[in-house]
Amino acid sequence: MSGQGWIQLLVLVVLVGATAPFLGIYIARIYGDDETRPLERVFGPIENAIFRLCRIGRREQRWTGYTISLLAFSLVSVLFLYALQRLQGGLPGNPNGLPGVPAPLSFNTAASFLTNTNWQNYSGESTMSFLTQMVGLAVQNFVSAAVGLTVAIALIRGLVRRTSPTLGNFWVDLTRGVLRILLPLAFLSAIVLASQGVVQNFHQDRSVATVEGTEQVIPGGPVASQESIKELGTNGGGFYNANSAHPFENPNGFTNTFEMWLILVIPVSLPFAFGRMAKDRRQGLAVLAAMMALWLVGALVAMHFEGAGNPNLTSLGVDQSITSTQPGGNMEGKETRFGPEASGLFANTTTGTSTGAVNAAHDSFTPAGGAVPLVQIMFGEVSPGGVGAGLYGMLIFALLSVFIAGLMVGRTPEYLGKKIQASEMKLVVLYILFVPVCVLGFTAVSIVADWALSSLLNTGPHGLTEMTYAFTSAANNNGSAFAGLSGNTDWFNTTLGISMLVGRFFLIIPAMAIAGSLVRKQKVPPSAGTFPTGTPLFATLLTGVVVIVVGLTYFPVVALGPIVEQLTQGS
Repeated sequence: MSGQGWIQLLVLVVLVGATAPFLGIYIARIYGDDETRPLERVFGPIENAIFRLCRIGRREQRWTGYTISLLAFSLVSVLFLYALQRLQGGLPGNPNGLPGVPAPLSFNTAASFLTNTNWQNYSGESTMSFLTQMVGLAVQNFVSAAVGLTVAIALIRGLVRRTSPTLGNFWVDLTRGVLRILLPLAFLSAIVLASQGVVQNFHQDRSVATVEGTEQVIPGGPVASQESIKELGTNGGGFYNANSAHPFENPNGFTNTFEMWLILVIPVSLPFAFGRMAKDRRQGLAVLAAMMALWLVGALVAMHFEGAGNPNLTSLGVDQSITSTQPGGNMEGKETRFGPEASGLFANTTTGTSTGAVNAAHDSFTPAGGAVPLVQIMFGEVSPGGVGAGLYGMLIFALLSVFIAGLMVGRTPEYLGKKIQASEMKLVVLYILFVPVCVLGFTAVSIVADWALSSLLNTGPHGLTEMTYAFTSAANNNGSAFAGLSGNTDWFNTTLGISMLVGRFFLIIPAMAIAGSLVRKQKVPPSAGTFPTGTPLFATLLTGVVVIVVGLTYFPVVALGPIVEQLTQGS
């Protein structure tokens, strides 16, 4: 890896490390039971007005009521977004005169943005009107991220409260997440992006004459405002088809680093919030260490292989070294303003979280470099994961880890003083199994069915990787894709939509049930036989459990896809 690559990695780590702890403390004070909420004079009156207008009571809910409220809100959201797409041809805010979106694609897109996946089987600027982008997609970018945040907070409360029947109020938590966290950060971030040249207007597409004398269409739109929450909320759905590779979304090296910071800052801050709410910062640091170890290894691998270049091109006499006129490395599918190493870092970051935004074509990565985003998604979006989803996913793995540790020492496993028993472990197993069953099941059918194979550009190991990546990305609510798969068909719009819904709600329900079970339990005092969970040893165990569980689940398909392709490269 070049010196420039090391500097880019170091700058990103320093930026995130310098800001995430303070944001974590802020989040903990917003949701904490005994904390004074910050900026109450600013947000308190607005929050109270929203509660009065929407007739939101503040009585706390049991886990069943909390979950039912979440599901009801999600149902209304998906129906509204579906209807908005279907009817956009007759609605205002459509200066380019775009027609309504077909039913299968509307279902896929509604499920995608509802679940924080933002998989896009369409070209944004030529399919969605400004009204649909702003009122439908951008709004879901806020609330879908806030929903994930509420689940993480509910699970933390389940772990830290003592014999309480309730986990909080979903509507209050949702409102506070949007109003006090996402909106202010997204507003300031949009100003920064707009200052760097990210488009922010309501202009229809304009045809201009180029210096060669030809005509070129320049699209407009409210891009900066959507771009900021797209990254901050780990959503990933781009205003333009090229996503963050488009110069109107990501103009230069500064915005590229800034967008990676936006992607990471909330997921990395949540373990700090967890430690504060648990009144033991070491617990949060242990979880964070496991998250960042997985992220850092992925970053180093992706940046190395993309910076090293493609041996197939080397054998043809192509010079891939760094010179004064070229950045070197594997530049296929990359933007010259970023280069291969920054693209590898972005790919690792956007798939280690549930963002799915791309500044390069993942399908053009080297086999080993392309395996990194695939494996990061397979980890279950916990390195460090999406807004809320990353933390509650890693806490589920933490429960599994203490259970395994308990088996090894012959004691009932405990986490934060709560005994982990059969009822919680059954739910943990369900949480872990739902997504792999969905991913591997749909991939197996699609890889042998003619109606699915006809959408696949490549055959052999690379074709298997493309197919596996699609369902892995959808079911883990990431949304990035390998090119080479034409997903805008009835089969893929339907099955990928189902995968997104399974990957979101079939995990939220067990997580909430675990929170409801734990919150009713009395904490037991630590003893000589208690396995400490705020230590480097536990962080190592937690990392190992994630790697082993994912390896046992997905290694065969990874071996037949990117590993075989890497081993045969250049032969």
